[in-house]
Parts: sequence; C-alpha cells; structure tokens
Amino acid sequence: MELRRAILARLSDGVFHSGATLARDLGRSRTAVWKGVRGLVGAGLDIFAIRGKGYRLAEPLELLDAGLIRDSLDAEAARALNRLDVFFTLVSTNDFLLREARPHGNVVLAEFQTAGRGRRGNRWVSPPASGICLSLGWRFESAPDSLMMLSLFSAVAVLRALQCCGITGVGLKWPNDMVHEDRKLGGILVESRGQIAGAVDVVIGLGLNVRLPPNVGASVDQPVTDLASIGGAAPSRNRLAALSIAQLLRMCRDCQAGETPAYLQEWRNHDVGRGRPARLKLPDREVAGRVLDIDERGLLIMQIAGREQRFSSGELSLRLGA
Repeated sequence: MELRRAILARLSDGVFHSGATLARDLGRSRTAVWKGVRGLVGAGLDIFAIRGKGYRLAEPLELLDAGLIRDSLDAEAARALNRLDVFFTLVSTNDFLLREARPHGNVVLAEFQTAGRGRRGNRWVSPPASGICLSLGWRFESAPDSLMMLSLFSAVAVLRALQCCGITGVGLKWPNDMVHEDRKLGGILVESRGQIAGAVDVVIGLGLNVRLPPNVGASVDQPVTDLASIGGAAPSRNRLAALSIAQLLRMCRDCQAGETPAYLQEWRNHDVGRGRPARLKLPDREVAGRVLDIDERGLLIMQIAGREQRFSSGELSLRLGA
C-alpha cells in the first residue's frame, strides 16, 4: 500500500511519468511499479498508460496532509481536537475509531476504504483520493436525546463547511444524505458504543465526493455527483477536511450544551424532500406518500393514504420510478 501511495503522490500533478523514472525514484522495479499502478486502477482511479510516455492521471489530485489540515483549523477546533491521523488505506474509518478505548476528540481520514459503509450496511464507493472519508469520535457524558438528531446535525455541520468553500445549492435528504439536484453528494453514518457509567462514545463518519472518476457511476445503484461538477472546480481537499472537522467538533460541543435549535431549523431550510412524493423502504415493507417535514426528534413525517405517520428509520427515495 505504501508503494501505491508513493506512486499516486508522483502522479498527482497530472502529467506523464515514465515507468523507468518512477522505478528509479521509488527504488523499486518497473514490474513493481506496473503492479502498483494496476492496483490503483483496480481501486477506481483513471490512469492513462501509454508506451513511450508512461503513466498519467486523468486529472491532477491533492493528497491529504495531516500537517496542512491541523494548520488550517481555527483556534477553537485546534483546542478540541485530540489526535488527527491520515492513512492511505483503511478498512473503514468508523471501524478504526470504534476499536479505540476512548476515541474522544480523535479524527481519522483515509484516502481509500476497502469496506467503507453507508447506512444499513450499504457500501460507500470512493476511489483513492477522490473524496473525503473522515470519522470523528466524541464522548457524551450522557447520551444525546436522539442519535437520529446527531446524524441530521452532522449533515448541517458539513453543509456549513461546504458553504465556507463557496459551494452552494446543496440540499439535505432525510436522514443523512447531502444531495445536489437529486444526485447524492455525500452521507453521514453515526455509530455509538455505550458505557457502563452512562456515557456514550459516538463516531461520526463522513463520506463526501470531491472529484469522482467518470467510471464510478456505473458501480453505484443511484445517481451521484461530486463537488467538481457542482462548483466547476474542486475545492482543496485539505481545506475542506479542516473546515468539516471544525464544524463537526463545534456541533458536538453545541449538542453537549443543548444549543441545537439553529441546527434543526437549518436542516429544515435545506430539506429537499419536503412537499414531494416519495417512497420509504422499511425492513418489512415499503410505503408511498408525501413528505411533510421532520419533527423535533428528527422523525420523518409523511402523509400516507390521507394519514400522517412518523418514521425513525428507512431508505427514502424521491425517485418514484426507482
């Protein structure tokens, strides 16, 4: 994996690098370099290989840098952050933090997850260095009123980070998706681990598409988009990571202090489902109706066959033909 990261770092400028030069600079054989490139292609990266010219990424990219991210944090976030780790490959950033005895204030990012997860066990698809795969741990001395609300508020925190990068027009879809024109841009996965004394460790996972290779859509079962497509140019991944971390840390402190009304109203202001016909897939059935709102506990309110009903979980689809 270290060789793959080293190759990707050399190719990140988007120009051709010969196999011989890469092998010499990295102290490896040309065969090892070729296998490393093939591994990156297999993970979803779009790399050109042309005889006599070498290898080139279809688009330049920016690798994550723990030092740059730390230096970009505001003073408040820097004080709240305990530890920041950046890995090239992890099975799952959420799993990494959930294995820690006390993940409070710890943040982990990965360029690539071999088994990244969305809600309900769905796979999160993100080729190396194409997005933000981030998890943050926080210990609440008493459990928040609703982990559902924490998922909603986390999405609002990331929305604020995007706005700081000049990204507008992003909406929120219950319970944890960030979308643009009904295409999925990112998602939140909140997982928790209770403690005997009543405290609860929470891990908030963020997956956000920054610049996806063109072929990624074929492996995903829903329309997707990325920040490069929305804004015309992808923001700095390191700056976006720092802003997301800062906003998530602030949101956790606000939840701990009970200062959350603004988050609920902001979520409602960006709700793309309100007033629209939709289907909700439940574990044992599927219902169809119209989305009305979310309530003060984060439950989805739908009108189904003339009756108002509330739901705490489910997969909401605004594409009635899907």
